Amino acid sequence: MKLTGNWSYPTAIRFGAGRIAEIGGACMAAGITRPLLITDRGLATMDITARTLDFLEAEAFGRAMFSRVDANPTDMNVNDGLQVYREGGFDGVIAFGGGSGLDLAKTIAFMAGQTRPLWDFEDVGDWWTRADPAGIHPIVAVPTTAGTGSEVGRASIITNTELREKKIIFHPKMLPSVVICDPELTVGMPQFITAGTGLDAFAHCVEAYSSPLYHPMSQGIALEGMKLVIDNLARAYADGGDIDARANLMSAAAMGATAFQKGLGAIHAISHPVGAVHHTHHGTTNAVCMPEVLKFNADAIRTRFDLAAGYLGIEGGFEGFRAFVDEFNDSFGIPKTLTDLGVTDPDIEALVDAALRDPSTGGNPVEMTRANTRTLLEAML
Repeated sequence: MKLTGNWSYPTAIRFGAGRIAEIGGACMAAGITRPLLITDRGLATMDITARTLDFLEAEAFGRAMFSRVDANPTDMNVNDGLQVYREGGFDGVIAFGGGSGLDLAKTIAFMAGQTRPLWDFEDVGDWWTRADPAGIHPIVAVPTTAGTGSEVGRASIITNTELREKKIIFHPKMLPSVVICDPELTVGMPQFITAGTGLDAFAHCVEAYSSPLYHPMSQGIALEGMKLVIDNLARAYADGGDIDARANLMSAAAMGATAFQKGLGAIHAISHPVGAVHHTHHGTTNAVCMPEVLKFNADAIRTRFDLAAGYLGIEGGFEGFRAFVDEFNDSFGIPKTLTDLGVTDPDIEALVDAALRDPSTGGNPVEMTRANTRTLLEAML
């Protein structure tokens, strides 16, 4: 029988407006007594961060914070954070923010008690078994955007600054013990971040739904995640205070990251190296890549999107879905090409090499080769 798979699903999630007030209880549930809140530079001075630190301080958890996090977190960020974490005697992290803050925090908690270097744990084969599970510290995750879904993921994406490549660091125990999904924390997001993160969640669902690997639970979650983005992103974009739309997008983000256990594909295989070298916004890069990847995969995914389109409220089956994606991107001002996004004078051969090394290639429904990947990338440019 060929229908086999390894399945693991999300953790304890406290979902709802205002639930950031439960941050102290979440730390207790995770076994954390001295947390380090890790976030990005932009969030470090915002009211939602100060309020979270106030809640922690009021319950005798302190108010320690680390925020030296780049938009695409790097190995240098990891080293800086580890130094602060170890010297401070912390026993767990609060991963607070968008994908960059969440990924860095999870990596610091993972590396806290390891003696081997970071790149020994890249998501290659069974390299994750090299880690000492006892050296992985507990994590409470608090997303403040609705896109990456890293709060329910068992991996982080960290840029190797020497190679200028994004690498996936994976271990099952990187999954946060407790997640607080409070849509009120996303209300202040600018429109372009709302769009970029929402389309990131959409890309996760589209690629998971497209993957040929066997995972019917993820397949269903991916379909409903697409619908939630389609039905709610324009609402949140037009009215940042629409808490129901914000909540549905936060659900879609977690669903996308849950669904992509089934696999990602060419969108991410290309957006990862493009982001690492040209420092583009990840979700927006995914959105730019999506139309060409849908064309690239058309013959392999047409039938399943013919079936999905009706449920998604889109006429015309797969071709209708492709046309919808173009219109959806346009409605949020997404650039048409990677060049328009700011990718100038690219080293195409290096990007092709990096794309083919990316683990996401394994989930694409059409085999990615040097020739067809180069043609795909040139079409995106």
